[in-house]
Amino acid sequence: MKLNLVPARTGATWVRLGLKTFWRQPLAFISLFFLLMALISTVSLLPLLGSVLAPVLLPFMTLGLMVATSIAYTDNAEGIGTAGHAQRPTGSAMFVAVITAMRTEWRSLVKLGVISAVYFVFAVLLTSFIDGGQLAKAYLLDEALTPEIMASSDFQVARMFLMCLNLPLSLAMWHAPALVHWHGVEPVKSIFFSVVAVFRNFGAYALFGLAWLGVFLLAGIGMGLVATVLIGVGSVGGGGAAAAIGNVLIVGSALVLAAMSMSSTWFTFRDSFDPN
Repeated sequence: MKLNLVPARTGATWVRLGLKTFWRQPLAFISLFFLLMALISTVSLLPLLGSVLAPVLLPFMTLGLMVATSIAYTDNAEGIGTAGHAQRPTGSAMFVAVITAMRTEWRSLVKLGVISAVYFVFAVLLTSFIDGGQLAKAYLLDEALTPEIMASSDFQVARMFLMCLNLPLSLAMWHAPALVHWHGVEPVKSIFFSVVAVFRNFGAYALFGLAWLGVFLLAGIGMGLVATVLIGVGSVGGGGAAAAIGNVLIVGSALVLAAMSMSSTWFTFRDSFDPN
């Protein structure tokens, strides 16, 4: 395995390929994303341990969506039907491949998850120096937060500080599950190689992020306009059905966009590492 250096314009190509592959089997991608999100959300609701156990499952989600994308794209590139058109991958084949990958690599994925959880707890504890431990108590001890605490400047700064601390974790785990699965790299080494790949191809990854930001903004504006109209109709008509539909559209579109963006991460891995 060696690291590939790609031009910055490749970042836009990753986004285009991700969108194209997602729309070949959107229901399967959305179902897989919602299923994994529901599992993580359910675990996070467990008293005390939920916030610590949830990060352990994140590498499973990353690898699952990468495997699903690889199956959909491989069928697109290589599966040719009798009419000479690319065969559409079946959702069942994608789910089987995802389950097989998770079952095969579960030990390494758990190790990556434990590393993520330890880092997350450490990052949360560091915010105690800013807000006196309010954010840490909310995350780790499930203490309820009053509106006054949430509105305080110290608490807001602590939240922003935690977001900044989680950025290195995201970079470290970007390729780690895929390196474990496709290249047999040890979990700790996979974290190192993931960080190196992102920084060595920083231009491509920066354009990748900016392109997805543009997609999110355009889709958000479109959905926001539709939701505003529906909410306005509901308020004028005195009924809450239209307003409820508008709110569901906003939340649903955000989740679908998240699933779309994660379906493109496999292309960043594929072009960043050469198995030979």
